[in-house]
Amino acid sequence: MDQNELIDRITREVLQRLSQEANKPEKKAAGQVPATSAGQTMSAAVLAGYIDHTLLKPEAVVSQFEQLCNEAVQYKFKSVCVNSSWVPFVAKRLRGTGVKICSVIGFPLGEMDTRSKAFEARNAIGNGAEELDMVINVGALKSGNLKLVEEDIRAIKRACRSNTVLKVILETGLLTDEEKIIACEISRKAGADFVKTSTGFSGSGATLHDVALMRRIVGPAMGVKASGGIRNFNQAVALINAGANRLGCGASVDVVTGAESKGSY
Repeated sequence: MDQNELIDRITREVLQRLSQEANKPEKKAAGQVPATSAGQTMSAAVLAGYIDHTLLKPEAVVSQFEQLCNEAVQYKFKSVCVNSSWVPFVAKRLRGTGVKICSVIGFPLGEMDTRSKAFEARNAIGNGAEELDMVINVGALKSGNLKLVEEDIRAIKRACRSNTVLKVILETGLLTDEEKIIACEISRKAGADFVKTSTGFSGSGATLHDVALMRRIVGPAMGVKASGGIRNFNQAVALINAGANRLGCGASVDVVTGAESKGSY
């Protein structure tokens, strides 16, 4: 069976499963809240527990990471998410606070050699990272090289410790719905804990459509992280209602306080 036939078969199987599940009672994913009107489902304090407080800009300086950590402690965000070179700094600052350390891997393009990604993952974990957000090899996916896509994820999974949370960034703004379906299926097969929408650096950010689609594909057992362009409270809650149980935000303080941010993530 060639790659095109394999892609067609996977897509048909998933679409058939989704159709069969459409009439079943909806299951709630771990960490989700009941879907009601946006902005009316939770307090700011509860919403903060969904957020990975994020700073990934290449020009960011020490004072910004100090502020990131201080805000994470103050608002009780789930984690801080940084590039791997900043993991030792934030891990030291956040020791004993209960805020988790998340490192991106292969960020933002995902196109480097798999061994390089695995090395970055092991190094980040050794320096204190408890969660990893790896970028999928988008070019391989779009070329139909599903074996490479899966092995890329598996290599990072092997680098993880038993308690490490692995999230796979699909970069949904660059994918068709069929490719999103395949990427979710591969991520689940490879043992990832979450699928994630976007890096925030390429194409569009999180959309309700993509989050709902990803949740339907992975079911209740896996996590779905929405990231990219999340700038206000109502938008954040709507994404959770669509199926996300983690949010990646650079404007986290504005989000939980209900303010609008015009900055970019």
